[in-house]
Amino acid sequence: MKYNRFSNKITTVIIITLLSFSCKSSTTTKAEQAQATDKSKSEPNLVYGDLIIKEQLDYIMIPVVLPEQNEDKKTDLSLSRSYERNNQFSNIVFYRKQDGEAHILLNKKAIITSFDLLEVKAVEKPPTRVWFYKILEQDTNIDTKLNSEDATVGYLSDLSGKNLQQITPNNTQIINWVVVPSQNAIFIKIIKDSDNDKKFTGKDKTNFVRVNLDKPAMGSEIISNQIEQEIKSSVLK
Repeated sequence: MKYNRFSNKITTVIIITLLSFSCKSSTTTKAEQAQATDKSKSEPNLVYGDLIIKEQLDYIMIPVVLPEQNEDKKTDLSLSRSYERNNQFSNIVFYRKQDGEAHILLNKKAIITSFDLLEVKAVEKPPTRVWFYKILEQDTNIDTKLNSEDATVGYLSDLSGKNLQQITPNNTQIINWVVVPSQNAIFIKIIKDSDNDKKFTGKDKTNFVRVNLDKPAMGSEIISNQIEQEIKSSVLK
């Protein structure tokens, strides 16, 4: 009898231990599955636009579509994605045709609202070719979103997407631009948040910046404070 009672106690302990281990294992598995599910939700699949191929260039460009934009459009992944000029991108992959070397344009969170190939041809000179980008990178109106109400910064890069150089000031928006081949320069009209209300309105000042395409750098404003005062004095007489 004593032996049976002792044996029953051992059996009970073994069963409780096995049940406890099974519960812990099940709990651990569920926790791991939940973490994996949360991770998959927080990391959406990257979506790429169509290849941008220009025969005269050594690089193929692959735009990375904004996750929010893709969700808004409810993109069907089984369909081909056509490249539209009004699309906005979070980055661009540059792929060298010759050897397959690849790299990305940006190493920070931003929105590329547009990009254009600038090509200037002059007599007895090799053509100048650069990429011109308009990029949203700061929440200047402090609404926790990057959108058209924030500052838009102009950048130039070489054809490989390297040597990225800012050419318009912070806290400004680009209104329009024009390339002047005889000067090998780009002239950009900007609006500044001159009243510091974190908005770009008709009350803010506009100006123009000139950027040399041979040696890209921050553009210098064309209309100085002195010129502006002279204009005001002549207009308001």
